[in-house]
Amino acid sequence: MSKPSNLFWGASRRKARMVRAEGVYLWDDTGKRYLDGSSGPMTCNIGHGNAAVLAAMQDQMRASTFAMRLHFETNPAEHLATRLAEIAPGNLDQVFYTSGGSEAVESAMKLARAHALAMGEAQRWKVISRYPAYHGCTLGALSVTGYAPMTAPFDPMMVQMPKIPAPRAYLDGLDMDDPATGHHYADMLEHSILAEGPETVLAFIVEPIGGASTGALVPPAGYMARIRDICDRYGVLLIHDEVISGGGRVGTFFAGDLWGVVPDMITLSKGFGAGYMPLGAVILRAPIAGAVVGAANYLHGFTYGGNPLACAAGLAVLDEIERQGMMDTAVTVGTRLGTRLRALMQRYEIVGDVRGTGLLQAFELVSDRTTMAPLPAGLNAYDRLVEIAYENGLIIYARRSRGGHAGDHFLLAPPMIATDANIDEIMEKLTRSLDTFIAESRL
Repeated sequence: MSKPSNLFWGASRRKARMVRAEGVYLWDDTGKRYLDGSSGPMTCNIGHGNAAVLAAMQDQMRASTFAMRLHFETNPAEHLATRLAEIAPGNLDQVFYTSGGSEAVESAMKLARAHALAMGEAQRWKVISRYPAYHGCTLGALSVTGYAPMTAPFDPMMVQMPKIPAPRAYLDGLDMDDPATGHHYADMLEHSILAEGPETVLAFIVEPIGGASTGALVPPAGYMARIRDICDRYGVLLIHDEVISGGGRVGTFFAGDLWGVVPDMITLSKGFGAGYMPLGAVILRAPIAGAVVGAANYLHGFTYGGNPLACAAGLAVLDEIERQGMMDTAVTVGTRLGTRLRALMQRYEIVGDVRGTGLLQAFELVSDRTTMAPLPAGLNAYDRLVEIAYENGLIIYARRSRGGHAGDHFLLAPPMIATDANIDEIMEKLTRSLDTFIAESRL
């Protein structure tokens, strides 16, 4: 039995001790191998131990590992910002660095507020988001997160922002390929803006493809363009949270590009640094940045924002995504993964929905596929199936699908270097795990 740990992580369950990682696999100190079927928390997009990224990091270490952004410019930070401006849609060409996704969301919200102040619109302060949704775990990010177990304990410490329903057409029995469905959900944003008072609404933040709280939720036809139009109508900034969906795994570097919609800001992290270094960013339009700088009211930043070592890693990650054609792989291999997951619906009645794009896929378990009623909460399926898969050498990611208290969805998002053989292994281990879970739950 291992000795007690001095590491506080908010959970009592111990895990295996990881000693090595390479490609899509990780090994513990007993020699057991695990297939990283979720890229950690949808982060290790290019796989583990990429030699080119490690070499770029070593080169930067020899030059410098730290420079305060207020003291020096650095080549890695400047070059990475240029690359992001080239990749980003429309006229988004200014980059503010953070260390992670929660910081990026906080920064975007504060940038939006600073812009409103600079424009003489101090009455604008509300950021509308969706329920369910996940935008981070800091207090500001929690205020726009729709996941009750995470937010409720801290409600007295923050101002909860307005929420509209996420476009879960599969639960409402609507056709997601019908633009009328997309308009139905998008129009809820307009109703909320009008109810709150348009003059008080600052921004709308949305995951183009859902992450942890909605499990790879793809918006219905017509949704993304409609919310852009609504935001324009009322002078509301549109923020795309691409912390999970960005980085190439949906086949484009930004998921919003799938619909040709250009937001006012993009938040980015996770696959941006791909697990090699903590790295995040907000990408925004120059007029917003210029107004904020001119007003000198954005007293905000992070010690490791624009860290040269992190930016060198980020540049190398972008190079590897392009050099190896990983976004094309995400489409082809992701299509195979989605097909195999949908086939589970023929074998298991409890698989109620399969959704996603590229190598960001998910399935949801239900007790009744007709009504989409969730499994009994007491089964803790979202936790138990993950543990069984882990015992079988497969890492997957799960959350409650109905706002945190009920429902069970599971994300499959292996690195963009995954092969067809890796998908076969994922499905074999996942099927075996589902069989065990069903047997022990007597479903």
